[in-house]
Amino acid sequence: MIQEFRRARRRKASDLIQVTDVMAERIVGRIGNLSETGMLLIATEPLVEDALYQLAFVLPDAAGTTPVEVGAHLLWRDDAALSGSVWAGFRFIATTPALTAQLHGWVSAPGGHYE
Repeated sequence: MIQEFRRARRRKASDLIQVTDVMAERIVGRIGNLSETGMLLIATEPLVEDALYQLAFVLPDAAGTTPVEVGAHLLWRDDAALSGSVWAGFRFIATTPALTAQLHGWVSAPGGHYE
């Protein structure tokens, strides 16, 4: 049996959710999975490990879409099987209670697949 050590449940992104680096004004990849405390990004642009980023994405939900902008710390990265892509693990920083509730609602919504 595999033991899970993550503190927050992560929902797989079944839709294409592109992520933009707000400071560089460019799309850096797409969400692999998301929790209220962080995300796995499938990056298509170079990222600096242990750096801070301001990221933006739009979550599909029952109401249509929810825009999200969040500060994030790049904890790790690793080459992905897809050429030119990198797995990147982010921890969200400086979040607000409203943003945390928004992310929790999306992660907990019916129909999700979890890791």
